[in-house]
Amino acid sequence: MGKSDLIYVVDDEKDICDLVCTELEYYGFDIRAYQTGAQALQAIKRQPPALCIVDLGLPDMDGLALVKELCDNANVGVLILSGRGSLPDRVLGLELGADDYITKPFEPRELVARVHSLLRRIGKDDSQPRPSNIKQARFADWTFNPATLTLTRDSGDILTLSTAEADLLGTLLRAPQQILSRDRLLGEQAIPYDRSIDSRMSRPRKKLEADPKEPRIIKTVYGAGYMLSTIVEWIDSA
Repeated sequence: MGKSDLIYVVDDEKDICDLVCTELEYYGFDIRAYQTGAQALQAIKRQPPALCIVDLGLPDMDGLALVKELCDNANVGVLILSGRGSLPDRVLGLELGADDYITKPFEPRELVARVHSLLRRIGKDDSQPRPSNIKQARFADWTFNPATLTLTRDSGDILTLSTAEADLLGTLLRAPQQILSRDRLLGEQAIPYDRSIDSRMSRPRKKLEADPKEPRIIKTVYGAGYMLSTIVEWIDSA
């Protein structure tokens, strides 16, 4: 694992940390999470990453002070991810040397796109997904392999998904037991009152569910969206 795959997330909000780490790990990055600026600075001395994703509301120091320290003394990219979205904060963060600034709440897929763009810009992007480092998802009695777009049942049956089916299932797997709105599942292609997601969802359901009319894995939450009802375990590819 090279430095170009390594990203540090510095944020004391556990839910945000977990979301960012899960999303980036899915795309093949090596992620380390830290709750304080001091922890991150100590880790950088031992092993500098390609990129630090920094929240400004840290418990031990102002995140802007950490950004300045990183930009002045560490050869790493810096992406600010913060609920502080005022113009003065954004301008100051960028003037201190941050490479990008994203405000919370944020769209996880946009964060991944920004990370790839930033790493390409600073010449450190060796991290495009590869079959050797993309993790597989274990859930219910299935294993999903994003590299091969296959579902393998514990009994040994193997099913192949289309790219659209795999993208949809991947979104659900990265947010298990959470209600996802139709807009989030459709992403940038969503338009108001778009019902095409209902038709799209029926396809992976037919492959996963014993009875698609009474789904136990992908459940409809009426008026809200859909939810993957099972626990998901991410494992290394064989």
